[in-house]
Amino acid sequence: MRSYQSVLILKPDLDEAQVDQVLEKITEFLSKNNGSIIKVEKWGKKRLAYRVKKSRFGYYLNIYHTCESLKVSALEADYKLYDLILKFLVIRLDDKDLELAMKRGYEDGVEEEKKKPAKN
Repeated sequence: MRSYQSVLILKPDLDEAQVDQVLEKITEFLSKNNGSIIKVEKWGKKRLAYRVKKSRFGYYLNIYHTCESLKVSALEADYKLYDLILKFLVIRLDDKDLELAMKRGYEDGVEEEKKKPAKN
């Protein structure tokens, strides 16, 4: 079983219940295929660099999960069929990458950048 990272861009007008519904659907797919979710990071609504399906904004969701390598293409096909997902990217993680992701979260990284002294 390998570790993966899925970065999803959801429609910007979703409320928290709809985001949880997307997570529930992904969890259901993974559990049917002997996978599991390790960690979920909700990055929130952000401005996109360019329009994606006529949207200027998107709700970012970062999911670390395990899955059989043969089922990744089925997961990607499931992402394509789900209307609430504008765009997605699935990346295979090494053990080092997964360990780093577990040590530091998205919010922690932002705080660390803010605390660094300015270079003169």
